[in-house]
Amino acid sequence: MTDDNIVVWHNSYSIGIPLIDEQHKELIRLTNQLFASCVAGRESSKASFMETIRGAVDYIGYHFSTEEKVMERVNYPDYLSHKKEHTKFVKEVLIEVDDFKSGRSFVPNAFVHFLKNWVLAHIAVCDKKLGEYLINLKKSGSLQGITLRVKQEANGQRLVIR
Repeated sequence: MTDDNIVVWHNSYSIGIPLIDEQHKELIRLTNQLFASCVAGRESSKASFMETIRGAVDYIGYHFSTEEKVMERVNYPDYLSHKKEHTKFVKEVLIEVDDFKSGRSFVPNAFVHFLKNWVLAHIAVCDKKLGEYLINLKKSGSLQGITLRVKQEANGQRLVIR
């Protein structure tokens, strides 16, 4: 960890699926961006923090959607439990964001630590299991003909799962 970052990507976080690993790296980047907004110590940091939260919430939704589409496509046996973890996390984040917007009790630093801890724990447990499952499917030849990638388009990105 550097002074500017609360967390730094380490290869041990990799689940072995490049598409998902790249998205996890972006979640870590957003967590660090939120942390930077917290420690800035300026009034403008509140606006920066709010803008970054909006981007993080959007990206979290995109990332969870990616994982859930992958899990559905490969009939992942722990899909419902994994999706439940995503839903619970999103609800917690939205409550925190609402508290921040309304001026209720909200501690940005505590929120960033919560985000960091949840993301790393989720990757280490739930996503590692998903990665192992996908790697085993690939080794057994069961992923033949399935494409997992993000396609760049003029109006953004689109997940391609076939």
